Amino acid sequence: MAFKITEECLACGVCADECPNGAISEGEEIFVIDQDACSECGTCVDTCPNSAIVEE
Repeated sequence: MAFKITEECLACGVCADECPNGAISEGEEIFVIDQDACSECGTCVDTCPNSAIVEE
C-alpha cells in the first residue's frame, strides 16, 4: 500500500521530520513522498496533523 500527500497538506513539515527513511520532501506547494524511498511504515500518516496523507 503506497501513500500520497493530498491537497489538504499545510506544508508544515511534520511528516518529513518524522519519516525514518527520509522519503518525504518539500515540493512546489505541498510535501511529496518519494515512492522508491518509502518503506510504507505509516509513520507519516500517524503524524500528519491535517490527515493529508492517505493510501493510494
